[in-house]
Amino acid sequence: MNSGLFLAIAGAAIAVSLAGTGSAKGIGFVATAAAGAMSEDPKKFGKFILLVALPGTQGIYGFVMGFLTLQKIGLVTGQLVSLTLWQGLEVLFMNLPIAIAGLFSAIHQGKVCAAGVNLISKQEGEMGKALVMGVLVEFYAVLGLLVSIFIWMFLTF
Repeated sequence: MNSGLFLAIAGAAIAVSLAGTGSAKGIGFVATAAAGAMSEDPKKFGKFILLVALPGTQGIYGFVMGFLTLQKIGLVTGQLVSLTLWQGLEVLFMNLPIAIAGLFSAIHQGKVCAAGVNLISKQEGEMGKALVMGVLVEFYAVLGLLVSIFIWMFLTF
């Protein structure tokens, strides 16, 4: 395998791994808070599930970018392209916006959503406010994904 192709595959792996790690950690924060709150009132599971699931979207974004990368280099079709070292670096760097934004936004979103669980535990009617605060953090993961996709669209080799 040439070094450019190796770097491109590494980029896909980084996007999936970092965004997925952030999602797992973020979900862990909010799920822990939700489990504690449900020990007091198990009927609130339905109110908490959206907050628990929200940090998981960054892992999906990383997966999408990883798949688009593998498609771009021909791994999906079985017709691998030959990449120079510089082209491989371009593909690797193309994955960094969603990898880094996904990692950090999912972790912080998990913390915000955990605070939302605490809010709902004390004031059940505040579900909308808790969700809005969590979604605000999501915006930066979406920006990371969009930048990665824009670069993907304009890379030619």
